[in-house]
Amino acid sequence: MKKAIGILALAGVLGIGTALVLTRSGTPAHVPLVSITTPAPADGTVPIETAAAGTATAAQAAPAAAVPPVPAPKLDTGNTAWMLVSTALVLLMTIPGLALFYGGMVRKKNVLSTLMQSFAICSVVTVLWFMFGYSLAFTPGNGFIGGLDKMFLNGVAIDSLTGTAGANIPETVFVVFQMTFAIITPALIAGAFAERMKFSAMLVFMVLWMFAVYVPVAHWVWEPTGWMFKDGVLDFAGGTVVHINAGVAGLVCALVLGKRVGFGKEAMPPHNLVLTMVGASMLWVGWFGFNAGSALEASGRAGMAMLVTQIAAGTAAVSWMLAEWVMKKKASVLGIVSGAVAGLVAITAGCDTVSPFGAFFIGFVAGLLVVLSVEFFDNIAKVDDPVGAVSVHFANGVWGTIAVGLFSTGANTEHAGLFYGGGLAQLGTQLLGLVTVDIYVVVVMFIIFKLIDKFIGLRVPAEVEIDGLDIHEHGLASAYAGFAISDANSAAMVPNENTDLGEDDASKASAKQMDAAVPVVREPAVIHDGIYDTGMHKVSIIAKLSKFDQLKTALNDLGVTGMTVTQVMGCGIQKGTTEKYRGVPVDSTLLPKIKVEVIVSKISVDAVVDAAKKALYTGHIGDGKIFVYNVTRVVKIRTGEEDFAALQDVE
Repeated sequence: MKKAIGILALAGVLGIGTALVLTRSGTPAHVPLVSITTPAPADGTVPIETAAAGTATAAQAAPAAAVPPVPAPKLDTGNTAWMLVSTALVLLMTIPGLALFYGGMVRKKNVLSTLMQSFAICSVVTVLWFMFGYSLAFTPGNGFIGGLDKMFLNGVAIDSLTGTAGANIPETVFVVFQMTFAIITPALIAGAFAERMKFSAMLVFMVLWMFAVYVPVAHWVWEPTGWMFKDGVLDFAGGTVVHINAGVAGLVCALVLGKRVGFGKEAMPPHNLVLTMVGASMLWVGWFGFNAGSALEASGRAGMAMLVTQIAAGTAAVSWMLAEWVMKKKASVLGIVSGAVAGLVAITAGCDTVSPFGAFFIGFVAGLLVVLSVEFFDNIAKVDDPVGAVSVHFANGVWGTIAVGLFSTGANTEHAGLFYGGGLAQLGTQLLGLVTVDIYVVVVMFIIFKLIDKFIGLRVPAEVEIDGLDIHEHGLASAYAGFAISDANSAAMVPNENTDLGEDDASKASAKQMDAAVPVVREPAVIHDGIYDTGMHKVSIIAKLSKFDQLKTALNDLGVTGMTVTQVMGCGIQKGTTEKYRGVPVDSTLLPKIKVEVIVSKISVDAVVDAAKKALYTGHIGDGKIFVYNVTRVVKIRTGEEDFAALQDVE
């Protein structure tokens, strides 16, 4: 507990330090998209900041003309209602949308860990945004970082107003709306390091990353004093700030952490595509708040953003489906939902300025691009990205940012794209923005990871990864206890002195210790009627479910690839071993186990037994049991081959 508190305290100090170091002074200026205004005083005068902004604008348009009075800000209830809905929709994208989307794509032993990451990130970022994040991102400063005028939301009152010109909404709503963007961005990264990063390291990483990466980039692009905003980089709803940012960070995470144990050697399919489908559907619906909500008003601009968002998502889903149909002769659930999310990512940057036709083309390319990207990272680059976060968010974040420079109609901006008469100017600006963000994120991520790895370590040990993060990081062996037979009790098993064999390292354990932990029962060599051992044996292994992956790997290394796996219930408690759930003893008369059965002939049965014992051994009585039986006859139904010949293609 003390260690955890120390880690979080260190993270907070480092994060605050980063923020303070980055803070600069600058000239105040606020204009849409995120123009912050304050309510007019009771005497009807206009705040200095508002008057100054209005005067500057008028002076640029007609320097010699008299400046008309600036109307006092007034709350627009319709726009406020829309922004309240949009804010809730964007939060829905992370919890539960993204949590379910990612949770369904990992293995069963890590689903709770994945869900926990999204929920914890939501909670931690909320606190960080309240403390310093909002102020550093969305108050005037210099081109690189905002100020600390609104840290701890100082000055954000019930009657404070903000929004685009003529679209006045409470600043409180704007704070929460932008908070939901800050929440989902690091949550997207979590998919790239799923199943292998320490939970403590993840928490520290999120604190440092929020202040050192997300906040500065958001200020660059979205705050009017930010240098990218001034240079004309267009990112209406987060193609660069959210998706390129998170995608690059995810790629660095995957490369630094390395591959999961068994990656490339064993299949690691999604454990529950129902969860993934439900999560993707929530993301799709929530994206209307993400994109249309970024207008900060209920207007035609918001309506067009919603329309092109739907077109891009649907088109990308269809293009992925068609590509998969051509390549594999069938369309997959995982494919179509990944295609839809890719389309949503690609349209995000330019959803306020592209036409429906532009959205169609952007979505069509996005669906094909994610297919190619997954193929590249999985099979060529060999990057272990468990949920495809890099392919979906980085590849299509880049495409969406570039697409603005091609398909921007000039609506709502003064920056038309290449295909609408704007030449190469906007395309060059977009390229400058994405390259800068890419380089910055890579450098800062590398520094953050080195610091975390030095002080607390980034990755869980191999044995923890094999058992699953749910057990060791969060104290539960299965997300499905009560719905399926699983080794839920093993997580809470409390071995005592009666079960301790004095050595928990299988490589150092004696034969006596091995036999006590994993007893072996062998059938006599004489079977019946004078028939002796045929050289064919069935090995039946009873073990904890949590040890299955380790056991399977050990057998595969021997060349045993054919096996029958059954979930079974075993009776008895080993020598006083207690089992508890939430501190309450569990009646363990029946314990969930697995039974792995293999038939061997060419491969030595003794080698199989030894490998199984080492894989199952923990240093305590009750690790499992092995039974060896003689086999008198084997028939392969398909070919009619018998005995030794019948076994050769399954070993």
